[in-house]
Amino acid sequence: MTFGPGCHLHLIDGSAFIFRAYHALPPLTRKSDGLPIGAVSGFCNMLQRYVEGNTGSDVTHLAVIFDKGSHTFRNDMYDLYKANRDAMPEDLRPQIPLTRKATEAFNIACKEQAGYEADDIIATLARMAREAGGRCTIISSDKDLMQLVGGGVEMFDAMKNNLIDSEGVEAKFGVGPERVVDVQALAGDSVDNVPGAPGIGVKTAALLINEYGDLETLLDRASEIKQPKRRETLINHREQIELSKRLVTLDDQTPLDYGLDDLEVRDPDPEQLLAFLAEMEFRTLTRRIADTLGAEAPTIEDTPVISADAPEAEAVPFDAAAYEWVKTSEALQLWIDRIYARGYVAVDTETTGLNEMIADLVGVSLCVDAGKACYIPLTHKGGDADDLFGDDTLAEGQMDFATCLSMLKPMLEDPSIVKIGQNMKYDAKIFANEGIAVHPIDDTMLMSYAMNAGLHNHGMDALSDRYLSHTPIPIKPLLGTGKSARTFDRVPVEEAVPYAAEDADITLRLWQYFKPRLHRSQVTKVYETLECPLVPVLAQMERTGVQVDRDTLSRMSNAFAQKMAGLEDEIHKLAGRSFNVGSPKQLGEILFDEMGIEGGKKGKTGAYATGAEVLEDLATEHDLPARVLDWRQLSKLKSTYTDALQDHINPHTGRVHTSYSIAGANTGRLASTDPNLQNIPIRSEEGRRIREAFVAPEGKVLVALDYSQIELRILAHMADIAELKQAFKDGLDIHALTASEMFNVPLDEMTPDVRRQAKAINFGVIYGISGFGLARNLRIPRAEAQGFIDRYFERFPGIKDYMTETKAFAKEHLYVETLFGRKINTPEIAAKGPRAGFAQRAAINAPIQGTAADVIRRAMIRMPDAIADLPAKMLLQVHDELLFEVDADAADALTAVAKEVMENAANPAVHLDVPLIVDAGRGANWAEAH
Repeated sequence: MTFGPGCHLHLIDGSAFIFRAYHALPPLTRKSDGLPIGAVSGFCNMLQRYVEGNTGSDVTHLAVIFDKGSHTFRNDMYDLYKANRDAMPEDLRPQIPLTRKATEAFNIACKEQAGYEADDIIATLARMAREAGGRCTIISSDKDLMQLVGGGVEMFDAMKNNLIDSEGVEAKFGVGPERVVDVQALAGDSVDNVPGAPGIGVKTAALLINEYGDLETLLDRASEIKQPKRRETLINHREQIELSKRLVTLDDQTPLDYGLDDLEVRDPDPEQLLAFLAEMEFRTLTRRIADTLGAEAPTIEDTPVISADAPEAEAVPFDAAAYEWVKTSEALQLWIDRIYARGYVAVDTETTGLNEMIADLVGVSLCVDAGKACYIPLTHKGGDADDLFGDDTLAEGQMDFATCLSMLKPMLEDPSIVKIGQNMKYDAKIFANEGIAVHPIDDTMLMSYAMNAGLHNHGMDALSDRYLSHTPIPIKPLLGTGKSARTFDRVPVEEAVPYAAEDADITLRLWQYFKPRLHRSQVTKVYETLECPLVPVLAQMERTGVQVDRDTLSRMSNAFAQKMAGLEDEIHKLAGRSFNVGSPKQLGEILFDEMGIEGGKKGKTGAYATGAEVLEDLATEHDLPARVLDWRQLSKLKSTYTDALQDHINPHTGRVHTSYSIAGANTGRLASTDPNLQNIPIRSEEGRRIREAFVAPEGKVLVALDYSQIELRILAHMADIAELKQAFKDGLDIHALTASEMFNVPLDEMTPDVRRQAKAINFGVIYGISGFGLARNLRIPRAEAQGFIDRYFERFPGIKDYMTETKAFAKEHLYVETLFGRKINTPEIAAKGPRAGFAQRAAINAPIQGTAADVIRRAMIRMPDAIADLPAKMLLQVHDELLFEVDADAADALTAVAKEVMENAANPAVHLDVPLIVDAGRGANWAEAH
């Protein structure tokens, strides 16, 4: 059939189909040989649904278009094009050629072209269809293809059943299809690493193009733009913008060795199609297509245990779930066989406590089907369950501990089996205590965190209630409270089975819910590159711990006690009488009733408020509250660190083993608990001294590497502040420079006090500090502090622009984003009253702090491989700093390697306009190293 008027060409974006299929389904392997086939299964289902949906339609010509390879003419034009894309997942790689075979099995034209992208082929075929007088529908939602819409060409998003015409394109870009490339050239594309114009997004780009007509006119008349930052960006980056347009413009003259007539719709050959489906072992799909074609379905001996096209809704309701008590090796082997047939398993451990370094393993839960899980009890005690400290005889009906772990170990360490957990770091450490290295893993807590940071917490109970509409069996009735509390090994096995097995069941269901939604939320890259790979790194750091000297801590506690006593005497003299300095009530009476200081406010109890913020305000004008703040700091250092750290020293290792929470802070920053080593204050001499207690073993030293002013550097890049960027490139003292710029003080006449004020402003601005806050930090009057901030914004107006644009983006989208694509939700950005200011400051700071957190995460993930050949261990992460323990004679080598990893951690995903600099130090203790 000759293509012409009345003909209708459909072009399917094959790559989009493949990746949607891959991310929409859980891992699936062919039972006969273990070949990954999940993406192929999803791809075949999508093709079949497309064929069924278009049977009897006016489609006359059809092709599926694929990318031939990663290198195209655009890479010759710009070698960093798509440089930040992650490598293809290993289990997807062998499935790519099978999707081509699947297309051919459906008897659909399958096309690709070396040196060109699939989008270029689609553009060329769409042009040919238009010129021949026919219609063309592109089956895709890819924004890059929207420049082709119009003149008989339309797009159709098959996943959303949504037709995209010229109006739809304008709704997306703010311009018609003919100006899409102009907007893309300005806005750039972080996914494809198209640079664009720094600081200009799609919305601003559309406004500019609509005002000036087209990109060329805009660039020619850029000097007329009134907004200084925007004008300078367009003038200074013209070549980059013009390159970006060439990169995003599709080539509709791609040389093809076939024509439209070769793409005529053809019926599938039943024998060929069913043979391919049988080869893939897709029993359900084979049977369904055989029925459609009126053919006999071939017999398939080895089929995947789970049909990938089975709807999620068929999961067993919780009230009908079947949980098995595994008592024998034979029963466990059946579960292991099911796991290997699936290629994945949800795993959970039950232990005697929450501290992984001292907790004992009590039992293991497994689940491979929603509603079907098991619990393997190992060390539950027999006798009277209410006798908390009595009979330690093992209860009946349990597997031998060593036998069970020897059976589980090969599966838990098998790289072909995905181990799914909720807070998998805990379970991985428990298994590591038993010599089992769990790998690879998926973590439902981190999936939720990647998608929903800032919206809710990510504990299993909360996730189950929110996403599965199920309240899990509570733990408190099993363990009891107060004097009657017991550890899990004292829980009778018959009560433990439903609780423990349900945990694994919930985890699997959450995984099945979250996995496809990662892709839809566009956070797959964040999860796979920043969250999941960090788990084994942190687990190893936590198990290693850091050596702490008990005698040093004891001496510090005594010294702090003496200094507190001296401060108490001084405070009593300032107050005119003795009182309990640790009593907020007595302090309030002294300050506001007896001394008559203004500003006292009473709470519901009738006592005056004397919190830190109140005292910090008063400390700018009065000595007594300043001394009380000093006393409180020492009291906190003593109780929280020098006293408490002694209790955290592990008796078996002599080390302190903190635990890091990956999903704690919304911005991606890690949180340290039990004990918290990230809040040791370093501004005061006493706080810095606590680090003296963290020591290196004999023959080793501690090496500390700390990013220098990383958040200021990121701010300079993100807000595009030319003066700050140049200063960082020139290696200048940024705080001295800021002080010189603001206070008109020559650099060679800079005093430490002026520099200190500039430093406080520099860092305060990042956090949206107010005049009140800066006054507290510097202990100066509020009016003076506000004057500093006002002058700062006058000197660096680009920072104010960044803040305004970030708040506007947050209000429009209800999230902000780091340079690496981490989404930080801002649900309270439109709040009223006091919450509004906090939410806006958080939104302004989140992209900066989050990007810094992402950078150090990337460094930590790369570090184990980088230092694998050195006698060194990574011990701690504290904000922008990493601490290592290394043989003394290898300290230089470690410093060089680790410094290089950290300074290049952003590459190649993000190319910063300023260098990242890392300061390094070493010593016998942490204080010396820092």
